[in-house]
Amino acid sequence: METLVVGDKFIGASLYTRAIAEQFGDEFGPVRTVDWAGEKSLQHETQQVMETRGPNAVAPPEELLAAIPGAEALCLHFAPVGETVLAAADALRIVAVARTGLENVDVHAATTWGVGVVPVYGRNAGAVAELQIGLMLAEARNIARADASVKAGGWRKDFPGARIEIAGRTVGMVGFGHVGMRFASRLAGFGCELLAYDPYAGDDLLAAHQVQRASTLDDVFRESHFVVVQARHSAETDRFIGADQLALMKPDAYFVNVSRSRVVDTAALYTALAEGRIAGAGLDVYDAEPLPADSPWRALDNVTLTTHFGGDTEETGTTSTLLVARILAEYAETGRVRGAVNAEALGWT
Repeated sequence: METLVVGDKFIGASLYTRAIAEQFGDEFGPVRTVDWAGEKSLQHETQQVMETRGPNAVAPPEELLAAIPGAEALCLHFAPVGETVLAAADALRIVAVARTGLENVDVHAATTWGVGVVPVYGRNAGAVAELQIGLMLAEARNIARADASVKAGGWRKDFPGARIEIAGRTVGMVGFGHVGMRFASRLAGFGCELLAYDPYAGDDLLAAHQVQRASTLDDVFRESHFVVVQARHSAETDRFIGADQLALMKPDAYFVNVSRSRVVDTAALYTALAEGRIAGAGLDVYDAEPLPADSPWRALDNVTLTTHFGGDTEETGTTSTLLVARILAEYAETGRVRGAVNAEALGWT
C-alpha cells in the first residue's frame, strides 16, 4: 500500500515513519514523505483560517499536490485536504488525521471521492490536562505576573484576584471526555472536589474518576472555585457559555479555557474580567489567532494568556503518530476503518 506522509512543524514526518515501522516492520510500504513548507506560526495561522472557513479557504501546499498522485493512504496533521488535493489524488482511499478536529479536511468531498477520513482521539489529552493545571496555578498564585514584574526590574507583591490554593477546592469541568479523565487523574493529589457537566458521559465513567455529576451547566459555574472548559466546539456548544453562566461564578473563582474559544461568549467573559466580577482567567484559545497586537485582552491584569499550545508536546506527537499507524494497520488488514467519520456513507460499518 503506497502511503504519503505530510510532516509539518508540529509533527514531523519522521515521527510517522518511526511509528509505521514499529507497527509493521519493514514489510509495509512504500512510504513517501513530504514536508509542509513554512514557519510554525504561519502553519498555525493557516489552521485557524480553516477552523472557521474550512480547508478550501486556503491554498493547498504545492509539495502535497505534487506528491499525492499514486498514494492510497494519506497521513497528516494540519495540512489542508480540500477539493483540489482530492481531485489530484488518483488512488487515494483513506486520510488518517493525527488530531481529533477535521477542520482541515473536506469530509463531504472526500466521501464523494470514496475516501475515508479518520481522526484520532485522546492523543493530546494529557498535555491539555497539564496546561489546565498550569493555568490554574498561574492565576491563583500570580506566577506569570510576578515573573513579568521581576524581568521588568520590579518586585511586585500586590496582585488582583484571590490568592487561593487549589487543594480542597471545587473544580468544575464543562465536558468530560479524554481530557477530563487525564485531568481528574493528574489533579487527584490536590484533594479537590471534582464536578462535571456532560450529558453524554456515563455514570460509571464519572464514578471511576471520582467525579460528581452536575445536573446543569449552571451548577458548575455556581459551585466551583475553578471552572475548566473541556467541551468540543459544535453547533450544540457554540457560545453556550455566556453572561448568564459567568454571572453565577463566585467573585474569587477562576475560569480556564484550553478547548475552543467559540464555546464561550468571549465578549461577556471580557466584561466579567474587566469589571472584576470574577477573580481571573487562564486562556489558551481566542476568537482571533494570533491575538492582534491591539487586542484589549493584552491589557487585562487578571488573565494569563498562552499561545494555543495546549497539545504541543513531544509526547503528543509520539502518541498521535502511533494512533495513525494503528489506523493504517486496520485499513491494510480489512480494507476499511470503522472509526472513519464517513464510514457509514462508504459502507465501512
